[in-house]
Amino acid sequence: MTREVGRRGGLDEQAVLLVAGLADLAVSTLGSAVGAVRGLLRRSDAAELAAQAEQDLAARGRLVLDRYAAVPPAHLEVLARHALARKTAADD
Repeated sequence: MTREVGRRGGLDEQAVLLVAGLADLAVSTLGSAVGAVRGLLRRSDAAELAAQAEQDLAARGRLVLDRYAAVPPAHLEVLARHALARKTAADD
């Protein structure tokens, strides 16, 4: 599908070129991913690597839950604790 410089193809030709480009990108990306998986499976420490990945994922999950699930202390509770600490320090 050659075309002259400056000549613009029709919408059908552009669509075919885009689809062909996307297909080529998908195939090359898939090929790279399969090669990486094959390389990991050939490693002698694959079980250890999988265990480390599991530990890393669990640690990330723990951090996310701590960040978003933790409820901050009530504002009045914090103020009451400060007032109690000051009163105790003043009584001593």
